[in-house]
Amino acid sequence: MSASDSYIIQDASPESSYDQDEIDSLPSSIDSSDIDSEEESDAQREWEASLQQLELILTMMIVPYAGKYFGRRFAYWSWAKYMEWMYPVEVRFTNKGAFRAAGAVEAAATL
Repeated sequence: MSASDSYIIQDASPESSYDQDEIDSLPSSIDSSDIDSEEESDAQREWEASLQQLELILTMMIVPYAGKYFGRRFAYWSWAKYMEWMYPVEVRFTNKGAFRAAGAVEAAATL
């Protein structure tokens, strides 16, 4: 053995032991249950994100619009009942489709 051979062995030896330690710390085989659990957790996160988006749409758009629409319908109905009770008049809606459309348009216009 020459001096250069021993130098190469000494230089390569610490690196190889470090590399060997890294390799030993890695799992020897990839378990299929680990892959399945990662896919399930990704699917679970996506499901929770989509539920959160649906909740935001529901609370920010649908509930306020529906509340205004049905609230106005109830207000018109209750006012008509009050007027019939208080005064001897009959409140009659001649065109129910126009009445419903007007309530929907008013609710959408004030959002």
